[in-house]
Amino acid sequence: MFWYGHDPNGWGWFTMSVGMILFWTVLIVFAVLLFRAVSRPTDGGAGAGHTGPGAAPERLLAERFARGEIDEEEYRSRLAVLRSGDGGSSGKA
Repeated sequence: MFWYGHDPNGWGWFTMSVGMILFWTVLIVFAVLLFRAVSRPTDGGAGAGHTGPGAAPERLLAERFARGEIDEEEYRSRLAVLRSGDGGSSGKA
């Protein structure tokens, strides 16, 4: 029991300090996790048919075709390789 601010055991200041440190640690961790959950970037159309593991390479290939870096023949051949799943390694040593 505390009388006039004196702790007979001498541990009151220590437990209050540890409790305050734990309180602020939990509060800061909660705030960081909340900030990360709210500011998470969107997938950029993941629900619009881009759900497979090959969606990102196909999208990059389509962007290169749209910019004119590759022609239609190269686009179609590379797209066929991506969709076949062999990575173009068959027949080449």
